[in-house]
Amino acid sequence: MDQHILTENILKQIDLTKEEMDLFFSFVKIKKVKKKQFLLLEGDVSRYALFVVSGCLRSYCVDENGYQYIQQFAPEGWWIGDMYSLVTGKPGYLAVDAVFDSEIAMIAKTDLNRLYTEIPKLNIYFRVLAENALVYYQSRAMENLRLTAKERYERFCTRYPSLIACLPQKQVAAYIGVTPEFLSKMLNQ
Repeated sequence: MDQHILTENILKQIDLTKEEMDLFFSFVKIKKVKKKQFLLLEGDVSRYALFVVSGCLRSYCVDENGYQYIQQFAPEGWWIGDMYSLVTGKPGYLAVDAVFDSEIAMIAKTDLNRLYTEIPKLNIYFRVLAENALVYYQSRAMENLRLTAKERYERFCTRYPSLIACLPQKQVAAYIGVTPEFLSKMLNQ
């Protein structure tokens, strides 16, 4: 794996020595996943933090009618997972799968806890990630409550400019909370 993208992501927030970075990467597992391959199913206990090196993942839940509600897309350089399950150790609510063939870096929760002790600066990095995730999810919740479908689509385009042209319209619709038919009609007006 080219460690550059994850290294760059970390160094935006904290400074690590070469030795600290080497120790960090000694706990990172790399996995190639195929399009539509699951990394986590609803009801699984999440044991890993997932970082997208290349490709794209998504997290979502499915209702009793089979309709998907996409919570997040994670293109290259983003973290993703079921935070509830990862933090509590309880079965989660989200599925995570690959939108495209992808390469991911995985760090076990148990290894993260060890790294927090051995490299205390990582506490700051992951605290910043958690704060950013909280802001993201709060913004998403408020957008879904307050914005029109068109405004939610515009926010999607701003948040994920690299995905606009390559995602199936069905997935964009599931992210903004409308049917694919409604999205198609809206975009053709």
